[in-house]
Amino acid sequence: MLKRYGQHFLSDPAILSGIVDALGPTTADTVVEIGPGRGSLTDLLAERAGRVVAVEIDKLLVEQLRKRYASRPSVEIVEADVLETDLNAVGGDDFLLIGNVPYYITTPIIFKALNPPIPRRSVFLVQREVAERMAAEADTESYGALTVNLAVVAKVEIVASVPARAFKPPPKVDSSVIRLTPIAEPLVPLESLRAFRTFVQAVFGQRRKQLQRVLRTVAGLAVEDATAILDRVEIEAASRPEVITPKQFARLFGELRHGETG
Repeated sequence: MLKRYGQHFLSDPAILSGIVDALGPTTADTVVEIGPGRGSLTDLLAERAGRVVAVEIDKLLVEQLRKRYASRPSVEIVEADVLETDLNAVGGDDFLLIGNVPYYITTPIIFKALNPPIPRRSVFLVQREVAERMAAEADTESYGALTVNLAVVAKVEIVASVPARAFKPPPKVDSSVIRLTPIAEPLVPLESLRAFRTFVQAVFGQRRKQLQRVLRTVAGLAVEDATAILDRVEIEAASRPEVITPKQFARLFGELRHGETG
């Protein structure tokens, strides 16, 4: 059962405390926890947050958790697949999000967490390589579609490293604690995020090609139209996707959308 869900349990008190510190909950906050496991993080959250809603898919763990917190009315255990759960329905309009995210579904969970309305702050324990991709700078090896799609709506910070030996059983890779804070003015309208993500994924699917050629394929543009659009957003036609900043991607997407509706 546990192996089926890719669970690795973290028990180091100092690391657990540091993860909660990164989230910074107060008694005025509701915290939604993804994958509470045996309750190590939940224990700390229950002490610091006003309300904790823990979403767990493993039926056996749900039973254990409900017994563990039976006397804590501020802690609610929800048996559900987080990818099929309306986080705002369980957390309300204003909540914080935290989780030790299973490696095999990290990206879908993160994208789900950034669907509007976005949590006021999110902290995830993820594979170190994924954290590096999330926080990468343009024109680096780790930079890609994940980086861009996060950067247009949130500030991304790697706040701590967690060695594999801190888990039971230990995974084959090290992990990092990453914090996402929504930016005041998203670079892409929130209602357009899904379309933007699809566009960015398509562009990075051809990351070794020049952008003029990529736009001809992805957006079905003629050479002269692709060149004109890139000129308007001040991107060199010969540039490759990996050197385009999130801000430039947002401007390019906006120009393409404008052309569709113009």
